[in-house]
Amino acid sequence: MKAAILIQRWYRRYVARLEMRRRYTWNIFQSIEYAGEQDQLQLSSFFSFMLDNFTHLNGNGPDLISHLLDSVVEPWTEEGRQFKCDQITVPDSYTGPRLSFPLSVADTNSLLNAFKEQQTLHVKYVLQLLHETKKFLKQMPNVIYVSTSYAKEITICGDLHGRLDDLLLIFYKNGLPSAENPYIFNGDFVDRGKKSMEIIIILFAFLLLYPDHMHLNRGNHEDHIMNLRYGFTKEVMQKYKTHGRDILQLLQDVFSLLPIATVIDNKVLIVHGGISDKTDLDFLSSIERDKVKSALRLPKRSLEHVGLRAGCRSGRVGGGRQGWAQLDSPCSQSRSRKRTGRLSKQASASSSTSSSSSSSSLCSPCLSSRSNTPRIRGHVSPSLPSPSDGLQVPFLDSFVSITPPEPPREELEWRQIVDILWSDPKNQNGCTPNTFRGGGCYFGPDVTQNLLEKHGMTLLIRSHECKQEGYELCHDGQVITIFSASNYYEEGSNRGAYVKLGPELVPRFFQYQVSRSTRKLTLQQRVSVAEGSALKALQEKLFAHRSELMAAFQQYDTNNTGCLSVSDWAQVVESVLRLDLPWRTLRPRLARLAPDGSVEYKSCFEDVGPGQPVPQVAPNLAETLYRYRTDLEIIFNIIDKDHSGLISIEEFRQTWKLFSSHLGVTVNEGAINDMARSIDFNKDGSIDFNEFLEAFRVVHKLDVKEQQQG
Repeated sequence: MKAAILIQRWYRRYVARLEMRRRYTWNIFQSIEYAGEQDQLQLSSFFSFMLDNFTHLNGNGPDLISHLLDSVVEPWTEEGRQFKCDQITVPDSYTGPRLSFPLSVADTNSLLNAFKEQQTLHVKYVLQLLHETKKFLKQMPNVIYVSTSYAKEITICGDLHGRLDDLLLIFYKNGLPSAENPYIFNGDFVDRGKKSMEIIIILFAFLLLYPDHMHLNRGNHEDHIMNLRYGFTKEVMQKYKTHGRDILQLLQDVFSLLPIATVIDNKVLIVHGGISDKTDLDFLSSIERDKVKSALRLPKRSLEHVGLRAGCRSGRVGGGRQGWAQLDSPCSQSRSRKRTGRLSKQASASSSTSSSSSSSSLCSPCLSSRSNTPRIRGHVSPSLPSPSDGLQVPFLDSFVSITPPEPPREELEWRQIVDILWSDPKNQNGCTPNTFRGGGCYFGPDVTQNLLEKHGMTLLIRSHECKQEGYELCHDGQVITIFSASNYYEEGSNRGAYVKLGPELVPRFFQYQVSRSTRKLTLQQRVSVAEGSALKALQEKLFAHRSELMAAFQQYDTNNTGCLSVSDWAQVVESVLRLDLPWRTLRPRLARLAPDGSVEYKSCFEDVGPGQPVPQVAPNLAETLYRYRTDLEIIFNIIDKDHSGLISIEEFRQTWKLFSSHLGVTVNEGAINDMARSIDFNKDGSIDFNEFLEAFRVVHKLDVKEQQQG
């Protein structure tokens, strides 16, 4: 009996430790994902500001700005596009599916079989499918109303994110879409995974085949600016090199025409992200959704009718992306309070307050937590004008202060869509800016209940967040989150799920996991694989912020011992990275202890290093490039129209000027020229961008040793 009790205690401790590791692994993945979304919103906001304002104010904005966010190809009329599509010939050697419109069951079956065999649909059929989908979606309302009276059950699926295996597994377990088996797919079909193109082809084909029984909501990744960062644009260009930009242009239109919400039996509301206290379904039904090509772009405001006044600029805000634009959004104040990285012990002891204001739209990057320079003891950054003063636009040597008028209707429409696509539920009452993602809002149980009661509904189904079990209930069961991409962060990291609703509207959940190697692994092995991947990502974050961290560590290490207390070490790391992670728990995996129990803070950087030696043409320039490698890749991919991987020296200079102004990094012309020459390896006047990016890849030294031993 005593032995049994001891074994039981040991097992409980073992399971508890395993669960702790599983949870902090999950928190690392999610924090880094949301930090990436913040970076994308800030980059997009910067581009929008430059495109909308810079040329008007200065009269000669950079040429490359003009095609960053607008149509990726020259505008075509519908007739012109159709004519261009008709001119494409399909060679006899092509062995893939040959579609004919209107589509038949045989067509959808041939698509499924072809994609299982790793075949690619010919571009002629892709363009035809997108044309037909666009024509169909133009006729659809913003909010789709469906009924369970015509079918036994309706299946709702969440994010797929380019995971074709998950979609095929859903169809295998639950059956193909049909009049007897209707589906609702709740957005985020693309990005991150490698089979986004195949997924949207399948979904659009079934949409055309069963228009009354297949429904697609728009997600925040059905957005051409998001696609630049998260892989879909690159995937399209790689698979369809010659006509890739035609496909991307057409997809901009198709994505903007996707419905915003679906309602089942007037009782269940289905949206991708969530709601806010300003969400109005009647207003949402009346907007022109196709005007919002990207939810990341605030609708243009003509500077003539907002008024300009120039004031003296008191000083440049030190480092980072601070100080370039400040929207009169309620989130601005909240974000600056909640996410500021201040290392003062007194400041850290005081609780941060969050705004009680309502719908946030996109959070202003002006007081971004992602600045290059942390606030450390004894240092206070110069203050910016209050957000209530209006839109502050620093350019040249003065501030242009723009007093915003009452928001026009198009901006109100945009805010409604942003909240629907980007928001997340929270356990506390109220509606506050979603500072963690940088867009949308956090909505509480009271906001959910008010909206459901107002419209006579009982349930809100949303997606947008990865859940370990594939689904989650909150707000007393009134909100369901459904996520259908299994293994989202890492092999074995999470299950996927879908939910079925019958006439009684009682949800039934079905879980699954696409398994290749995980089936052979024990629970501990699966946790270890995911944990290792998460810790590598976290070590790369530490390496990319090395200068900031070292400066902050040394502010605490007044005697130059190279060591800090665990508490101070954790406080410094959180204040710089702002990932809201349990750093004390993670410390044994990230840094070494000295004999006296203090942390040897330099050991944080021992296990990672640069991929290749990089010429140091300016202080900390290499580190800046490591940190913003993805942002730089987005800009280069826009310039490299043919996706050859090569850009000219002059294009590199233009890109760097834009990039450095985005970051607030000052690099003189000579340094830019030196860098350009140093990476023009064969001296032909062009730069191989793929080699350039490889130089700014973080390498894990343990991986290198294993490869050498192997």
